[in-house]
Amino acid sequence: MMDRIWGQAKGELEQLVGANNYANWIQPLRLAGLEDGTANLIGPTKFLSDWVSRHYADSILSALTRQGCAVERLSIRVDPSRIGAAPSAAPAARPAAVQPAAALRPPARAEEELTSPLDPRYTFDNFVVGKPNELAHAAARRVAEGGAVAFNPLFLYGGVGLGKTHLMHAIARERQIRHPGSRILYLSAEQFMYRFVQALRERTVMDFKEMFRTVDLLMVDDVQFIAGKDSTQEEFFHTFNALVDQGKQIVISADRAPGEIKDMEERIRSRLSCGLIVDLHPTDYELRLSILQSKTDLFRATYPGLVLKEGVLEFLAHRITSNVRVLEGALQRLFAFASLMGREIDLDITQESLADILRASDRKVSIEEIQRKVAEHYNIRLSDMIGPKRVRTLARPRQIAMYLSKQMTSRSLPEIGRRFGGRDHTTIMHGVRKIEELRAQDHSLAEDIDLLRRTLEA
Repeated sequence: MMDRIWGQAKGELEQLVGANNYANWIQPLRLAGLEDGTANLIGPTKFLSDWVSRHYADSILSALTRQGCAVERLSIRVDPSRIGAAPSAAPAARPAAVQPAAALRPPARAEEELTSPLDPRYTFDNFVVGKPNELAHAAARRVAEGGAVAFNPLFLYGGVGLGKTHLMHAIARERQIRHPGSRILYLSAEQFMYRFVQALRERTVMDFKEMFRTVDLLMVDDVQFIAGKDSTQEEFFHTFNALVDQGKQIVISADRAPGEIKDMEERIRSRLSCGLIVDLHPTDYELRLSILQSKTDLFRATYPGLVLKEGVLEFLAHRITSNVRVLEGALQRLFAFASLMGREIDLDITQESLADILRASDRKVSIEEIQRKVAEHYNIRLSDMIGPKRVRTLARPRQIAMYLSKQMTSRSLPEIGRRFGGRDHTTIMHGVRKIEELRAQDHSLAEDIDLLRRTLEA
């Protein structure tokens, strides 16, 4: 009975989450029973059980409900036969290859669970390229092709919703298609730390080292997470060196450049900086409009018959400038709202349905964007902008960026200080006052500030 119910539910889940995710996360689970509104599942490891609980609980409950099961909660426990097993009993670790969906096997070993599932939506084909991200796209394409690459590592950095994760997934997917036998390991820095700590606790560090140091392509997301974690940084450093020495490719992403990651060991910063560092800049109007046009083509298939009036996409591209995720979410909501209300999509319904997003987007400028624009305007490095050097050629642009951050954002002085290399709020206050004084005296400086303000508000 349980096998039949679970088999039918798994069939639905495979269609819902895709063959890749299904094989890695759903297939290894077993339905042990249904009791008091709870579906009791058994998984092979705590890592897999925790991941499924966080990411697929709602989908599993829905699939079971459609099979006639009255369940409201999900409980996943680790297979009792594997609890307390000696580390030596585990099979020798081998790197997990991210393979095409048709070739994927159910994860029977810890290393096969390690690679994060790839989102099928994130491919090169649907990545919209524009001036702010064209270098990142070209570099990612080059890595995905395989073969000798002139830069190692490829370091992608930028703010939230600018396309880092999209490119990371696209690289892994393209590489697995072009080179099915490649051993690809894609995970977050948090997962790297978790596995390392687990290896220390279970005394399987040598298995951990073998797993990570025998891959063809290592991809680590949000590497800033390991900053300040000494033991994890130590192991990451040695893993990095081992792979580079073997000529294996590494791709790293972060929310800031290597030199700007606080509490990161200098030797790791140096290593991360020896490859190609690519900044994904905030989107410009043309790129936002292209993204909207691309997504509109997809939404038309989901909402057939909806009329989209001229000027709506241009309006959204002008008004919503924070990041691509917000932009796509706004368009999704707009189409859904118009469909439910039976109305055509014009500026009136756009402003009505997206009032909260439009309000939040008004005059929404980040400190990081201000720093970047000021650095570009004065032709200095962004790392020097927030660094300790006090020479006049750096100090004045830094003070201008502090002034604009105070004027154009709602951040407090202590928060602004943290974004400028951990400076005290009194330093920010001094910089703001200094620019206010100079602006009244120096016509050229006042023009620079007005130009920067208009650029940031555009």
